[in-house]
Amino acid sequence: MASNKIKFGLKGVHYAIATIAADGSATFGTPKPFPGAVSLGLDPQGEMEPFYADNIAYWVSNTNSGYEGDLEMARVSDDFKKDVLGYIEDANGVLLEDADAEAVHFALLFQFEGDKHATRHVMYNCTAARSNVSGQTKEENATPQTETCSISATSIYVPALQKNLVKAETNPDTDASTYEGWNQTVYIPTSLTGSGGE
Repeated sequence: MASNKIKFGLKGVHYAIATIAADGSATFGTPKPFPGAVSLGLDPQGEMEPFYADNIAYWVSNTNSGYEGDLEMARVSDDFKKDVLGYIEDANGVLLEDADAEAVHFALLFQFEGDKHATRHVMYNCTAARSNVSGQTKEENATPQTETCSISATSIYVPALQKNLVKAETNPDTDASTYEGWNQTVYIPTSLTGSGGE
């Protein structure tokens, strides 16, 4: 399959609760749909620090600290509030924001459309801040108000590869079963090809 020339359109957002072990490895629950995606903007975190010798950048250290940014949704779902943001529900069906709730780790799955095929992504180790609370009066035309969560994404340790991985994404060579099952389970690689596996 040919590679995309362009990308457009965010859709298919899912999340899967992660359990992080002492060694940094992770196990994941079944991904849940998170409908109403509007936009996602995650900026890479880390620094490049050159070491100079012989009047040149002799060696460059490049740290990968994951990504940070915002996920904008039509509305943050009640399931996400309870599963990730630590909301609790009382006997009357009222959602309560618990000030003592601890951060919940999760994988974030999503796809961007393209001119040839959709590229599917997973960010392995995410945490989310509470969504904004805002709104405005209804005017002549009803304009939907969105909600935004700040997302931080870092790595997990994958023992089979002995590597720390931040994210994964499909490409034209991804096998069909892996691609089609992307949102059914969180994809964890078990081997590498070529020089990357050495």
